[in-house]
Amino acid sequence: MVLLEVETKIKLENSEVSELRRKIKKIAKFDKKEKRVDDYFALHKKYRKHDYPKKAFRIRHNGKKYVINFKKWLTEYWDKYIVVKEEFEFETEHPEEFLALMKDLGFVQWMKKFKTSESYKYKKDKRIIIEMNYVRHLGYFIEMEYICKKAEMKKAKLKIRKVIDELGIKQKQIHNTGYTKMLWDKGKKGRKHWVD
Repeated sequence: MVLLEVETKIKLENSEVSELRRKIKKIAKFDKKEKRVDDYFALHKKYRKHDYPKKAFRIRHNGKKYVINFKKWLTEYWDKYIVVKEEFEFETEHPEEFLALMKDLGFVQWMKKFKTSESYKYKKDKRIIIEMNYVRHLGYFIEMEYICKKAEMKKAKLKIRKVIDELGIKQKQIHNTGYTKMLWDKGKKGRKHWVD
């Protein structure tokens, strides 16, 4: 079953971090803090029409297995606050075999992203995850996401808007550009051998 990721991202100035963290702790329960290192792979530039790749997948090691993830942007469901993506994910203990296949299909390592995340579960609905993220080269962001079936998408969007209001987030703070696009625009690709 394919699930939808309904989410919003808020860009924070460094001076806003402490106050927003305090507000989040009032409405959500701390879950975990973790460092995430994501390796992105895209078609080699000789196989794509645009310089910035339209399709990519990521690999993240979760401490036990490698998690391979790719997303399809469903722009027809977007609004000024929220984006919706179809998310595909699977685990493997042997990413080398998968990467050998992807390399044969023309994929190459494209970018590396370093993110530290504090995750909180919204007290009124634990399906809403609120993250306070620090992304190397980009700064601080809040992400809110609700993973759901397509039939639940409208409800998910309404609930996220409610949390936006509770936290006092203004529309001008919403910044739903993907992290890889922001890193690309800054020229911070961070490529190196993908296994740390």
